[in-house]
Amino acid sequence: MTPAERIEELRRQIRHHEERYYILNSPEIADGEFDALMQELVRLESEHPELISEDSPTRRVGGRVEFGFATVEHAEPMLSLDNAFSEEDLRAFDDRVRRGLATNSPDAMEPTEAGRGPRSGPRADAGQGPRLVRHSLGEGGSGLAGDVEYIAELKIDGASIALTYVDGVLVRGATRGDGWRGENVTSNLRTVRAIPLRLPKGVPHRVEVRGEVYLPRKAFERTNAERQEAGEAAFANPRNAAAGALRNLDPALVAQRGLSAFFYQLVGNGAVTTHAQTLERMKSWSLPVEPHWRLCSGVESLVAFCREWAEKRRTLAFDTDGVVIKVNHLGDRQVLGATSKWPRWATAFKFPAEQMTTLLRRIEVNVGRTGAVTPFAMLEPVFIAGSTVSMATLHNAEDISRKDIREGDWVLVEKAGDVIPRVVGPVLGRRTAESVPWQMPTTCPRCGAHLHRPENEVVWRCENNSCPARLQRGLEHFASRAAMNIEGLGESLIAQLIAGGLVTDYADVYALTPASVASLTATSLRSDGREIQRRVGDKNAAKVVAQIERSRTNELWRLVYGLGIRHVGERASQVLAEAFGSIPTLQAASVEQLQSIPEIGPVLAESVRSWLDEPRNQELIQRLKGVGVRMEIPPEERQTKSAPGPLSGLTYVITGTLSSMTREEATQAIERLGARVSGSVSRKTTAVIVGAEAGSKAEKARDLGVPTLDEAAFQALIGTSGPVL
Repeated sequence: MTPAERIEELRRQIRHHEERYYILNSPEIADGEFDALMQELVRLESEHPELISEDSPTRRVGGRVEFGFATVEHAEPMLSLDNAFSEEDLRAFDDRVRRGLATNSPDAMEPTEAGRGPRSGPRADAGQGPRLVRHSLGEGGSGLAGDVEYIAELKIDGASIALTYVDGVLVRGATRGDGWRGENVTSNLRTVRAIPLRLPKGVPHRVEVRGEVYLPRKAFERTNAERQEAGEAAFANPRNAAAGALRNLDPALVAQRGLSAFFYQLVGNGAVTTHAQTLERMKSWSLPVEPHWRLCSGVESLVAFCREWAEKRRTLAFDTDGVVIKVNHLGDRQVLGATSKWPRWATAFKFPAEQMTTLLRRIEVNVGRTGAVTPFAMLEPVFIAGSTVSMATLHNAEDISRKDIREGDWVLVEKAGDVIPRVVGPVLGRRTAESVPWQMPTTCPRCGAHLHRPENEVVWRCENNSCPARLQRGLEHFASRAAMNIEGLGESLIAQLIAGGLVTDYADVYALTPASVASLTATSLRSDGREIQRRVGDKNAAKVVAQIERSRTNELWRLVYGLGIRHVGERASQVLAEAFGSIPTLQAASVEQLQSIPEIGPVLAESVRSWLDEPRNQELIQRLKGVGVRMEIPPEERQTKSAPGPLSGLTYVITGTLSSMTREEATQAIERLGARVSGSVSRKTTAVIVGAEAGSKAEKARDLGVPTLDEAAFQALIGTSGPVL
C-alpha cells in the first residue's frame, strides 16, 4: 500500500470511529487504539506534506455540531490539546516550550557572563507572581529557557462546556461543538447542581468560564442500571453518558442523570497573570475547581505528578484519563501562541488505555437471589486497570442482541468505574464466517425450570423459589454483614450446606448444630490439579453456630433487609422497621399505608406488598418466628427511640465515609439524641454530615443552602471523639 493509500484509509477509519464515539456514543475500539490510528496519520502527513488536505482529521478541532439545538458562536475558539503518551513526549513538549520562549520572547535573556548562571530580564508582569528563569545555550543568544512553571490538572473524562454570566447571572451554556460553534444547551446545564446559577457580587459585568461536565462513577453505574432495566443500551463510559445527557431535549431527564462539573478557564480576563490565580479566582466565585491541581516547576516535577496519578486516579469518584499540562504564566502563553488546532503552551498527557480487546470464549448465565438470570462473558484473560480480567458483565439478553455480541468474537472490554469489567461491544472486523448469534437459554442452568421474562422487563427470571442458585445467593445476602451479620457463613460453606441437604431456606440455618456443620467437607485443588477434601472442623463449626445463635436477637431492620425484598436496601429497611415496629404490623400494612411513610415511594411500596403476599414468603416468616428470630423492636428500645432528646425534631443526612465510625454507628448516635436520619437532602434538612469521598448530597446541600458538618464538627455534636459503641 502506498503512503497516499494508507493516509486515505486512516482518514476513513478515523472519521468512522469519530462518528461512532462523538455522535452515536457507541465506540468500537479502545481510546488507545484510536490514538494509535491518529498518531500514524500525523506521522505519515508529516513525512508527506504534499498529501495533507484541509479535510483531514488532523486539521479538525473537534466533533461536529449536533442537530436539535440552536447554534452559538464561541467568544474564542475552544481548541483541542495535543497529546503526550509517554514521559519522553512530556520532555519533548517541555523542550518545545523552552525553545519557543527563548527564541520568541522580546525579553529573552542575554547570554550569561562566563556561563555563571542565568539572570532574568524585564517582564511585563514583574511583581505579579513567580518569575520564569531563562538562560542561554549556544551562540548568538539563542537557546533554551530555564525551568518553566506549569500547572498540572487532572483531565476530567467528560464533555467540554462554556458558560456565560452577565451581572453574575448564568445566561448561556454551550457545548464545544466544532470549536468555533457549539450547541446552546443552557436549559440542560441549569439542571447540573454543581453549576451556580448566580455568581457572588464583584464579578465582572460579563464573564465566560469553561470547564467539563462529567458523570460521577456512582451516578454512571446507576444510570446504566436504569437504562438496562428499561431495555435501553448501556453507555460505553461516563464521558459518553455526559455528552448524551447534554444532547437530551428534555431538561427534566438531564436532571435525573446526576451530572457534575469542574471549571478550569476564564476567557478574556485581564485581572490575573497566571493560571494558578485563575483557578483560585474561579474557586472564590463558588465555581467548582478540581482540587488536585499542582504548580510544577520544570518537567521532572510534571513527570512525577503524572506517575503519581496514574495509580491514584482509581481512588477518585470520577473518571480521569490523563493530566492536562499548561504553562502557568499567561504572558508566556501569548509568546508561544497556537497552531490552527491546539495551543503550543498546553498538552494532555494520556494515561495508559483502560480498555483492551480480547477473545470472548463463551457466554454463560448467572442466577441471582431474586431469580434474575443474567449473562456474563468468559474471556481470554487480559490485563486492565491493574488486574487480570477473565470474566465481564454483559447486562442482559437484549443488550447482547442489540450489540450483536457473539461467542468467539474479539471484543472491547473495559472496567466500568475502574472496578467492574464489562464488554463494550464486538470488533466486527475480526469476526469469523462461522460466527452465529447468541441465544438466551430457555431453562435455568441450575434447576432446569422454564425461564420467564415478565412483561415490560428486560430481565429473564427463574420462577422456582427452590432453585439451588437462588437459595445460594439469597443465603449469602441473608448472612451478609449488612443484613443478619452471620460471620463465617460465606459462599463456600453455604454451597456445602445446600449440597448436603442441610438447608432449604433461611430458617433451616437456625437448626444447624456444631456437629452437622463440622461434618461437611470442602473441595479444593492443589497446584498439580488434584482435588483435596477438607472437613470444616469442630472449632470453625462452633464459631459459625455461635454467630447464628447471636443473630436471632438482631435489630428488626436487619431481618427486613436480610429477607431480600426487591428494591429494599439498608436505609429502606431501617425506615420500615422504625415505622411499623414489628413484622406482623408490617404484614398488615396496605400499599397506601406503606407509601405514607417518609422515604417510601410507590415502587418500593408495591414491591414490599407483593413480597409479603407471596404464600412461600409468609411461610418463611412463620418458620423464622418459630426458630426464635426476633420479629419486633423491643418495647424498651421503641421507648428510647421515641423519647425526646437534645436533637428532637431535627433531621440529618450522612454522605461519604467517616473515619471514626461506620454509617450505622453514626445513625445510631444521631437517633439516640432524638434526631432523625434521612437518605435525601431537602430544604427541611437540618444539616448534612460530610465524610471523605462525599457525593452529590454534599453538592445539593450547598445548592439549597443547607449547613454541612465535617467529621470533627459531627463528633462535637454527638459528644464523642471516637467510635460510637
